[in-house]
Amino acid sequence: MATRALHAVKGAGDIHHQFSGWRTVTDAAFISAWDDLAAHAAEPNIFSESWFLRPALEQFDAMDKVRLFTLWDGDQLCGLMPLATLPRYGRWPIPHVQNWLHHNAFLGSPLVRKGYADCFWRELLTGLDTDPGQALFFHINGLTIGGEVARALEVICDAQRRRCALVQQTDRALLEQGLTPAVYYEQAVRSKKRKELRRQKNRLAEEGALTFTRDDSSTGLAEWTEEFLALEKRGWKGRNGSALASFPETRALFSEVLAGAAALGKVERLDLRLEGRPLAMLVNFHSPPGSFSFKTAFDEDFARYSPGVLLQIENLALLDRADIKWCDSCAAQGHPMIDSIWTGRRSIGRYSIAIGGAGRRTIFGAFLKAELARSAAREVQAPHISDSGEES
Repeated sequence: MATRALHAVKGAGDIHHQFSGWRTVTDAAFISAWDDLAAHAAEPNIFSESWFLRPALEQFDAMDKVRLFTLWDGDQLCGLMPLATLPRYGRWPIPHVQNWLHHNAFLGSPLVRKGYADCFWRELLTGLDTDPGQALFFHINGLTIGGEVARALEVICDAQRRRCALVQQTDRALLEQGLTPAVYYEQAVRSKKRKELRRQKNRLAEEGALTFTRDDSSTGLAEWTEEFLALEKRGWKGRNGSALASFPETRALFSEVLAGAAALGKVERLDLRLEGRPLAMLVNFHSPPGSFSFKTAFDEDFARYSPGVLLQIENLALLDRADIKWCDSCAAQGHPMIDSIWTGRRSIGRYSIAIGGAGRRTIFGAFLKAELARSAAREVQAPHISDSGEES
């Protein structure tokens, strides 16, 4: 992969690609092209949109190791994926090129304009073949299995007789349109559990004025953000040192992406309050036809009332939105709370792909065989999940 600031390669016609240092392509014209790409992407991914990825790079790539691969058709941006060359692959000291993700990015699919998925992978793989650097192979983390983008990758690799393997798969909760919120809730949650939740809500209301708020504006955003950060930090994440407010970088990222999304009308804030005190708070990011339930927090002092679950019941109102067809929970596989409410599942995979010449591909083939054998034999341990909706 090219290490210089800008490496452009012309393809057939006006199609061409670039490997660019991300700081060199953040001018207003590029951001406008980036936003247009996101609006016409084959598969929405808010974590690769300009208002999310740019702040993430600012906070987590101080050494400027990330490059942006971009696909162009003339002056129209048709694809974008952040890439980094990593020196290790798990426990193995094997350098490889991988799509760049951070701990608060829950999907790694590239932004690809509708109709350009085949071209995107063909150009990217050609670029990596031509200049793989020290990388033995190409690894993609967090690709939606069965989606248009993943299918195009599989077709291209098959046509080129290029080794491409799904090396890991997880399935997480997905909310899909088709029923009204009331009918969906009735079908998804057994009657005994619904009765218990009604009792908990009634008992909670006896403590004082219980209010639910949904807001997609910028009004009071800074204050709301600080409330969320404080609420999350008071819980188990704060005690474990993994709350957003535990580090200046993640605190800044959260504040910046909320402000950026609000300016574009892409954020939805939900909260459940008792006498004005937040008991549960939730952030959704919308990128029609999709949505992403990004972060949630709850007050552990009121855990016996299941405030996080009560807020998720209110969140089923997403099913009434004409522009939203699905919402990705961004939760861990097997999450006991969200899995008990959302019945759909989204499969997310990690792919390893051959690049470079014959010698490199031979070595990769032997490595891949060992990895697949190890994955098949590995006993998967289920993570511990809290009521917050996230992995502990």
